[in-house]
Amino acid sequence: MKLNQIRDVLAVHERGSIRAAARHIGIAQPAVSRSIRELEHDLGVALFERSARGITLTPMGHLFMKRASAVHNELQQARDEIDQHRGQTTGLVRVGLSTVAHLSLLPGALDRFRARYPRVTLKIQEGLFPALEAALKEGALDFYAGPLAETPAPQEFVVETLFENMRRVFCRKGHKLAGATSLAALRDAEWISTTVTSNQGAELLPLFEGLGLAPPIIALHAPSALSMVLAAAHSDLLVMLPEQWLDSPLTRELLDCIPVVEALPGAPICMLHRARLPLTPAAEYLSDMLRRSALNRPNLHRGAGA
Repeated sequence: MKLNQIRDVLAVHERGSIRAAARHIGIAQPAVSRSIRELEHDLGVALFERSARGITLTPMGHLFMKRASAVHNELQQARDEIDQHRGQTTGLVRVGLSTVAHLSLLPGALDRFRARYPRVTLKIQEGLFPALEAALKEGALDFYAGPLAETPAPQEFVVETLFENMRRVFCRKGHKLAGATSLAALRDAEWISTTVTSNQGAELLPLFEGLGLAPPIIALHAPSALSMVLAAAHSDLLVMLPEQWLDSPLTRELLDCIPVVEALPGAPICMLHRARLPLTPAAEYLSDMLRRSALNRPNLHRGAGA
């Protein structure tokens, strides 16, 4: 098996055709076809199915692709690591960030990172840990910053808590419950789910139960914080969001914060990466800048109605 064969298989899968893959790599189309045929012959299986609709992976191709992607990612990181230790400021850093990490950490880190590594390409994938876990395991992401799921992260990851977080209750401008001062006063309200996992309502239900309140009425499950903000802004639904949204221009324009007296703890914001391999110098520098942002973030623990 040759490295160029792995490159060619990945290119065909990503580009959807041998012609597009050859154009992307910069070699002749027959060379890509020959490379894949030779690899399939060596493995004794077909990796792609060819039809009038295009070229797709076979079941065996899917199995091979997982390993091939991991190998490709490791080689890319090895090349970047060597170049950066030699003093070059080139390469690629891939990071997964939750919305809270975007709001509270990235603004204070990005300029410093760009100044130190101006020629390193930064690729950011937005999402939560459950959705990004597979990419982290495969090396498609260098590290993740954001909340974790309710269950502990697998032992193959190094986990570092950046800061404990709090949440606030938001409603649309002019909502009849905008002046409520307790969750008990919101008992008849309908809510948007703010869970960080596929377990719908996992953040709201324990909170209400712990306060001796009836379970909240969850009327809408939104896939992202932006969806939650827009849904709350255009309905009578309430939403519980991390307090970093207090200083977001979007939230200030569309929503009011309901000044409930209860403390509403949220999931801690963490950073994690694979334990068995170090980060490249550029990725390590970015993670350090995010740590600095966590230490220097503004104090939002003020009155909920502020």
